[in-house]
Amino acid sequence: MEENTQPVSPMASQGGQDINILIKRRYEELEELKAKGVEQFAYSFNVNSDSDDIKKNYTEDTKREVSIAGRIMAIRRMGKASFAHIQDDKGKIQTYLKKDELGEIYDAFRLMDIGDIIGVEGFVFKTKTGEISVHATSLKLLTKSLRPLPIPKETTDEQGNKVIHDQFVDKELRYRQRYVDLVVNPKVKDVFIKRSKIISSIRSFLDSNRYLEVETPALQPIYGGAAAKPFITHHNALDTKLYLRIADELYLKRLIVGGFNGVYEISKDFRNEGMDRTHNPEFTMMELYVPYKDYEWMMNFVEAMLEKVCLEVKGKLEIICEGKAINLSRPWKRISMVEALKEKTGLDILTAKYDQLKSYAIDNGIEVKQGKPKQVDEIFSELIQPELIQPTFIVDYPVELSPLAKQHRSKPGLVERFEGYVGGREICNAFSELNDPIDQRKRFEGQSKLREEGDEEAHQVDEDFLRALEYGMPPTAGLGVGIDRLVMLLTDQSSIRDVIFFPQMKPEIKG
Repeated sequence: MEENTQPVSPMASQGGQDINILIKRRYEELEELKAKGVEQFAYSFNVNSDSDDIKKNYTEDTKREVSIAGRIMAIRRMGKASFAHIQDDKGKIQTYLKKDELGEIYDAFRLMDIGDIIGVEGFVFKTKTGEISVHATSLKLLTKSLRPLPIPKETTDEQGNKVIHDQFVDKELRYRQRYVDLVVNPKVKDVFIKRSKIISSIRSFLDSNRYLEVETPALQPIYGGAAAKPFITHHNALDTKLYLRIADELYLKRLIVGGFNGVYEISKDFRNEGMDRTHNPEFTMMELYVPYKDYEWMMNFVEAMLEKVCLEVKGKLEIICEGKAINLSRPWKRISMVEALKEKTGLDILTAKYDQLKSYAIDNGIEVKQGKPKQVDEIFSELIQPELIQPTFIVDYPVELSPLAKQHRSKPGLVERFEGYVGGREICNAFSELNDPIDQRKRFEGQSKLREEGDEEAHQVDEDFLRALEYGMPPTAGLGVGIDRLVMLLTDQSSIRDVIFFPQMKPEIKG
């Protein structure tokens, strides 16, 4: 049996052994298994129980027969008997294997390693040390692992301190080899189980409100619904340029025009932008559009939805995120964007010129952006957003920042928009949707001017969407929730790459 290793590169040295030597030995074991007539890659195995079920339902009064399968995570050989811990999707359980009972397959067991997947039939018992285990009456190799797992080893130094070796902790390796990460770091799996529960909870809440889940195009002839650069592709049969969607908004609002009483979509969106701890070019959004409602109604709806999700996933409304105690109880604080920026900077962003905002950014070490809307957003993101730890709605944005939102009913120069912030991160974005096609055209034309001035992320004119509005869209409230950031919040993860199974990475360098 080899020393546990961490597959960092083909020539990496682990535990004093070259990993290639360990892999070579596994291939040799594979040939020996073939020679013994032992199947190395089985077709199926009948499983009727799991590690968690066995432990929870153990009773000394009943001799329970079980059939389990999993990956070997530890082996202790003792001549004619051995113990092995196997890991299934619920956890780990010990198995006891005895040569006298298993016969030839026990002899083949010496050719099995940590990482191999086996099936065991037997009965449940408790060892002398009190560990609930499975006494194997039959053993079957299901998959021979040809590459060693990076299982941590524990030793004790001269001072009696425990020392952990060969942990699989390198972030880049964990993201690239998520399949290994999931095997050897059980807490990672828990994050993704919670992610699934969060999405299911959102879906059930929306379904309970009788909103219809729909699907809209991922490939679009005109991208829109957000300020972002798209990924571009080409459709050969139509000989036309297409874009991966940056948002679902404009197609979902077309469905509201068509008469649906509330539609939502949980989908992948794509933005050709930089990557950091809260941005990945491929991400998951939930967008919802409800006719005859406005942004005030939507704020209350968001509060109720996130309360419900948090209670179902966490069991309480008080959470810890990056060391900060946060309470998701209603009502959330509401602050005007204009007032927040005026209090922080002294600038009135409704009357301030771009040059003033640019000078303020330079003087305060804030990145300079092209155009007034981008510069306002950058100043807000740098100075105010990090302070929004407790749940807060930032409301009533300047019209230039929101080309798809309805003009504020009582505050000139503003639109009815809010963004929800928790833990210093934007969680959601919502509008009273603009349903005036004349005003919408003017907004699009204003965005076109920004594009001419160099803002590559400014919105395009979408003539078909304008045509849809001309048929008439009822007053509508719209909402977008960043699923990845919400998962980060509710699982206390600091990077978006920790809540995406396979985040985008730079190409792997082949050595």
